[in-house]
Amino acid sequence: MYLPAHFAETRPEQLHRIINDHPLGMMVTHTAAGLEAQHIPFLLDPAQGAQGVLLAHVARANTVWQEVASGDAVMVVFRGVEGYISPNWYPSKHETHRAVPTWNYEVVHAHGTVHVHDDEKFLRGLVARLTRVHEAAQPVPWKMGDAPPDYLSDMLGKIVGLEVRITRLEGKRKLSQNHEARNRAGVIQGLEAQGHPGLAQAMRDASV
Repeated sequence: MYLPAHFAETRPEQLHRIINDHPLGMMVTHTAAGLEAQHIPFLLDPAQGAQGVLLAHVARANTVWQEVASGDAVMVVFRGVEGYISPNWYPSKHETHRAVPTWNYEVVHAHGTVHVHDDEKFLRGLVARLTRVHEAAQPVPWKMGDAPPDYLSDMLGKIVGLEVRITRLEGKRKLSQNHEARNRAGVIQGLEAQGHPGLAQAMRDASV
């Protein structure tokens, strides 16, 4: 990843935040057929291993779990907030006209090794954790016990677990850090007017 120093993000808490807030990762693997990309919701467990682990499951019909060997290198890409930046939002543009469009964004590349878990105990624990995380905001959270035991066992048999043991996290937050303060303020105002408050807030946070 092209990573100018002023856009580099190395703080673990920020990298973890992006992953937790945007858990649908793109896992890139190298198979006999070439490069493959799988789009999978991951759960980050930062307490496991030196760098943490990413946990997920895929449909048994998805052959990715058969196309990788335990310990193969993979990369999982997590995209955070992002959006188009118009040069018209820069006050300096109206003075010099020396400005062009760009795109602001947050992204994390998680490098690691993939390990397949094809056992019900692992899958039950993983699904329970995923459920607690993603159902937490629901008025009446769904829980595994809501499903009939035979149905749940059947559904667990149709998935396979994946664990990515993280060896390196690489982060980039391109949020107009290379612009003067008044241009950054103009971009924040423009984003909010266009209905992108999340990206505007990320820019505010990056300037602190």
